Amino acid sequence: MWISAEFKIYLVTEFQRLKEDESDRLKLNWNFQRTLAKLNYHIHTDAIKENLIPAELAKNQISFIYADEADLLNMALFGKTAQQWRSENPNAEVNIRDMATIEQLVVLSNLESINAMLIHQALTQQDRLLKLNQMAITQMKSLINHQTTVNKLK
Repeated sequence: MWISAEFKIYLVTEFQRLKEDESDRLKLNWNFQRTLAKLNYHIHTDAIKENLIPAELAKNQISFIYADEADLLNMALFGKTAQQWRSENPNAEVNIRDMATIEQLVVLSNLESINAMLIHQALTQQDRLLKLNQMAITQMKSLINHQTTVNKLK
């Protein structure tokens, strides 16, 4: 590199390109998991719409029900609501779920399906929170105990 400045520039540029390529690959995998969690959310929202939302509610009232159920999942998995997370992270440009690990996104996706089933069974929100939290703990432990398999996803 000390002989040719041109070669040094080429080497540094190529190294930066490789690092960006690696970063993009890792981001793509995370985005895929986040997209799966978002898609699975439709199962959850359909259960809410079919079982928890009376026909006579206004749109703003309906949005509170959806937000409340989203926070139920946040509490079960993260131990805090979206508002609590935003208060703790005032400078963050993303939300709590955008900061989740792949393991957390897998569990979140599962919790959405489980909560949809529990809603269909007419369990109270308190009962659902307890069950969902137990499931989140169990599933996170399992994923942590099988970290080598999870690392292959990353």
